[in-house]
Amino acid sequence: MTSANIPEGFEPHFRKSPFTDPWEPLYSKRTEKAVIMGLRLAKPHTNARGLIHGGLIASLADNAMGYSCAQATDWVTSFVTISLAVDFTGSAEIGQWLSVESDVIRTGSTICFAQSLIKADDIVIARASGTFRVVKKQ
Repeated sequence: MTSANIPEGFEPHFRKSPFTDPWEPLYSKRTEKAVIMGLRLAKPHTNARGLIHGGLIASLADNAMGYSCAQATDWVTSFVTISLAVDFTGSAEIGQWLSVESDVIRTGSTICFAQSLIKADDIVIARASGTFRVVKKQ
């Protein structure tokens, strides 16, 4: 996979945010169970050693799990993060495809639980779990 290639099924991410704008282009793929986020790693995503920054991983996992919770509730509610935990098991470098594959564990009327695997070129480099508070849309 060259740096210009985007895996099948991914499209430009459907939601823009001032926080994630510097990381563009971001991509996402909706499945029946989740919103998978992805991007081709570049210099703005790295730390001083040239490796992907852990803050990027945590932020994208938070986004992907929150969107997945929203999708599980047919997008009729919003979610805010109560807690987020990330375990780093590897690293990634410029040029690799990073994907955040989430799974909603349980959603209720006030809380949603989700987890995700973060992969660089299909190799797991982190796992995350999150708890999200249901917030009624205004």
